[in-house]
Amino acid sequence: MSLLPWIDDGRPLPPARRALGPHTEAPGLVAAGGQVTVDRLEEAYRGGIFPWYSPGQPVLWWSPDPRMVLPVAEFRLSHTLKKTIRRFVRTPGCELRFDHALPVVMQHCANTPRDGQDGTWIVPEMIDAYVAWHRQGRVHSAETWVDGRLLGGLYFVQIGRMAFGESMFSHATDASKIALAALVAACRRHGIAWIDCQQNTRHLASLGAREVPRDDFLDHVARASGESGPLAWTYDPADWALLLDAPPPVAHPPADAA
Repeated sequence: MSLLPWIDDGRPLPPARRALGPHTEAPGLVAAGGQVTVDRLEEAYRGGIFPWYSPGQPVLWWSPDPRMVLPVAEFRLSHTLKKTIRRFVRTPGCELRFDHALPVVMQHCANTPRDGQDGTWIVPEMIDAYVAWHRQGRVHSAETWVDGRLLGGLYFVQIGRMAFGESMFSHATDASKIALAALVAACRRHGIAWIDCQQNTRHLASLGAREVPRDDFLDHVARASGESGPLAWTYDPADWALLLDAPPPVAHPPADAA
C-alpha cells in the first residue's frame, strides 16, 4: 500500500513519478501539504506537478498519468471557428490582449459556473500566488475584448518553451476559443510545441489535445523549460496567419495503434 507523502514548506516535493498509481483512490496524487507560494509553484511546474484542491482541503499536488497535452501543430480549427476569428479580426471594437487583466481573468475562471462542477479549485490563496508569480513573468493571460468588455479568456504558465494551460472562461459564444486560438498562434511563433492541459476532457480533445504517457511529458517539460522562451507576450495580428492560412493538421494515430 502506497502512503501519500505529507510535506511542509521546508521539504521538497517528491518526484512526479512517485505519484499514486492507477489502482489507488487518487491516481496521480503526488503529495499533500505546504502552501502555494511562488517558489513552490516554480518547483512544481518544472517537475510536471500542479496544485489542485478544494476549499477546506490541504494543498494537493498532482501529476496524472497519462497527461493531456495540446500539440500546437495539431490544433483543430473548425470551419465555423475560422469564420468567427476572421469576423472578430476585422470588426472594430474587437481586441485580443495578453496580460491586460490577469487577476480579473482568474476571478472569472473561478466564478463562472461549469457543468458538473460544484465550486472551484481556484481558491483565493491560489489567485494570490499566481498573481505574484505573474509579476515575475511566469503567469500570463490571453483575453478576448469586445467594445471595452472582457468577454472571455484564459490564463497559463510559461517556463522557457513550455506552456501550461490552467483555466478558461467565456461570457459570449466562442470568446474563450478565440483566446485559445490566439495563444496557439503565439506559441507557434515562439517555438512552443506543447500546451499542457493536465486532464482529459471531451472539449479539449475536440480541439486536438491528446493524452501522452507521463514519462514522455516529464521528459518534454525538462527539455523545453530549459530553453529560452519569450520574455513577454504581445498580440500580433500577423499571428493569425499561422492558423488561418496553415494547412489542416495531420491526424495523430491513437497511442495504442499498431
